[in-house]
Amino acid sequence: MRRGIAASALVASLALTATACGGSGSDSKSDGPVTITWWDTSNATNEAPTYKALVSEFEAANKDIKVKYVNVPFDQAQNKFDTAAGSTGAPDVLRSEVGWTPAFAKKGYFLPLDGTEALADKDKFQSSLITQAQYDGKTYGVPLVTDTLALVYNKAIFAKAGITTPPKTWDELKADASKIDAKENVYGYWGSTQAYYAQTFLYGEGTDTVDASAKKITVDSDAAKKAYGTWLSLFKGQGLHKADTTADAYAHIQDAFLNGQVGAIIQGPWEITNFYKGKAFADKSNLGIATIPAGSTGKSGAPTGGHNLSVYAGSDSAHQKAALKFVNFMTSAKSQTEIALKNSTLPTREDAYTAEVKADPGIAGYQSVLSAAQPRPALPEYSSLWGPLDIELPKIAGGKESLDTGLSNAEVAIAKLVPDFSK
Repeated sequence: MRRGIAASALVASLALTATACGGSGSDSKSDGPVTITWWDTSNATNEAPTYKALVSEFEAANKDIKVKYVNVPFDQAQNKFDTAAGSTGAPDVLRSEVGWTPAFAKKGYFLPLDGTEALADKDKFQSSLITQAQYDGKTYGVPLVTDTLALVYNKAIFAKAGITTPPKTWDELKADASKIDAKENVYGYWGSTQAYYAQTFLYGEGTDTVDASAKKITVDSDAAKKAYGTWLSLFKGQGLHKADTTADAYAHIQDAFLNGQVGAIIQGPWEITNFYKGKAFADKSNLGIATIPAGSTGKSGAPTGGHNLSVYAGSDSAHQKAALKFVNFMTSAKSQTEIALKNSTLPTREDAYTAEVKADPGIAGYQSVLSAAQPRPALPEYSSLWGPLDIELPKIAGGKESLDTGLSNAEVAIAKLVPDFSK
């Protein structure tokens, strides 16, 4: 992997020096509009049209700036930007997943935004989301949308099974799944083998994959084993769907929920618009959203996700100035309100939660569970720690290796990602 901008002095130099090529090979002629490039990583079908419309609004209000919009598939964007920022062709603005922000900031790829136009409304944003966009005391992203996981359920299926309230613990979920199976002959719950979704079980036991402050790997600790033991137990029993370890597992779970073939799953708000397309939720009010069930600690938790808008440190000063103005526009209350209404995603600033926005049951439901969201530690490698678990957890759930073996293997792999952490 090529090295990018490594030293802050070089970043500052690039930020102040107008060069012939901007961060994306953009036009930087002084006698015409500045053209900046934005890599948007949103869903090309459900979300991108809203962002394209906002780009047009911005251009209409800012005749001296043009925005080259590029939709980059989310699962390719991190590596693609890493490569581009380390050589040439990086965009002036990136829609960066919150977990990427500290990693790219550490490499010097992102411009610090404190005191810039992009963060002019800093006090309007949820403070925890600003904190999550920071690295080493500086802010490298402006929160655009936020998300977390919740237990989403089919209210009609629950009601027909005689269940009046969503489960508050995993044992209650098992009991509800059994009732749903017995009375409705459909699965009560279908869990995921993906590490991101299993993270909720760790929080319920008061632990994580690592203890960042203590620089210790905790994925194979007693608390983690208990957490993953509970996760594993939800793949076997009456009303519980067996583990799907196929490459299309995500789609299988989603389709079953949309078609009323399962009572509950764990999912994030990025699927709200798809929920409404399913026959089970033609009536939007049938979508139930509840806090993730609690673990043995009596507490529940789910990872905080979402996306920030970040500015490339390697762009020249003209492009950075235009990019900062664009980021301010895209993350304004007006823009976030429009995004929420069109895409059913969660705003990151309170003044964007208008009465009209909160009238969407999906948004209102997810907003109500945000208090259980756990911010990620400011550890550049943190998001990559789920990689080893995405390899081991399907093997464990599929019966190909024991829980102890799988977590031990994950610990070894994670140790290579954070070599200065103890076991």
